[in-house]
Amino acid sequence: MAASRAYLDWNATAPLLPAAREAMLRALDCPGNPSSIHAEGRAARAIVEQARADVAALVGGEAENVVFTSGASEAANALFSAGLSGCCGKDICGLMRPIVLSTEHVAVIAAGNSAPILLVDGDGLIDFEALDKELASGGPALVAVQLANNETGVIQPIREIADKVHAAGGALVVDAVQGPGRIAVDIAALGADALFLSAHKFGGPKGAGAIVFADSRTRLARAFIAGGGQERGQRGGTENIPGIAGMGAAAKAVRAPDEAAEKMSQLRDEFENRLNRLGADLHVVGKRAPRLPNTSLFAVRGLRAEQALIAFDLDGIAVSSGSACSSGKVKASHVLQAMGEHDFVRAGAIRVSIGPATEWNDLERCLSSLERQMARRGRAA
Repeated sequence: MAASRAYLDWNATAPLLPAAREAMLRALDCPGNPSSIHAEGRAARAIVEQARADVAALVGGEAENVVFTSGASEAANALFSAGLSGCCGKDICGLMRPIVLSTEHVAVIAAGNSAPILLVDGDGLIDFEALDKELASGGPALVAVQLANNETGVIQPIREIADKVHAAGGALVVDAVQGPGRIAVDIAALGADALFLSAHKFGGPKGAGAIVFADSRTRLARAFIAGGGQERGQRGGTENIPGIAGMGAAAKAVRAPDEAAEKMSQLRDEFENRLNRLGADLHVVGKRAPRLPNTSLFAVRGLRAEQALIAFDLDGIAVSSGSACSSGKVKASHVLQAMGEHDFVRAGAIRVSIGPATEWNDLERCLSSLERQMARRGRAA
């Protein structure tokens, strides 16, 4: 990233960590197929298994319970399409009926294939009454809930959700994509039956991800991709060795996020304090709920997101209007709609998401740009 620009879109993609780049370059020089038994194949297998151990350690899991994927979207589709085997104390859970939180990432909602949608309150937190009602309405359910929302940063009470889901005989899948590098993630403490990750959200490469199961009994009920039996029969196809190596190196690098999280939290809080001084026309989303330490989603009355994003970009600042997974389009957020936010918030929400490398001057530039945009808005009114 050029020094003349301020990159404030870490929730979309975190810059590639040097350790991940180095691991990928070393892996590119390894010619072997990890399924081969010769020395070159064994060297490739060693790269995969080291990365598997590092990814497991990132979330307090075991290496044998990690299945590599091409990313979080594939992981979500695999979990809903193939179903789970061995969770919930049952030999086969199979294809349980899906239930999805209304603020989930669009990939999870799409993978749920018209699943019942659980409501959230105005702070973006799950409505437990709605969860209880849905769990009681049929057989065992496969429930999907984000650990932390990619747009608002709101953190869900996963352990409490897991206890309710398990008491009803169901299983809980957690989208933990936004957690690593920002907050501690521990699959046992969360009570999840499975969680999934995306490497590029915490400094690894794009195109690599993983499903982590809670224990050795829990697996996909069938292979999501049929093939040569790779990934312990869970996902066919020759492994993406450079991508997996980069993911493992990034996982190792961000395993202890406390110091970075404290810095990000201080920057975010000061940024929002400055935002609040800009006037009553500015609204910060989810500010009353537990949130990631790096995320601010706000809107200014009369300032539309598509215009603001262009203005920020021209000022050398990379921010987002929310999720970056809609083919570069700016459109109304289903997350803000589910939270019941005002029309001006839904039309003008800007997400600033920072990382360990962010400095105050980056946020100062963002604030200065926003003030200029607000002044132009006032003159045009």
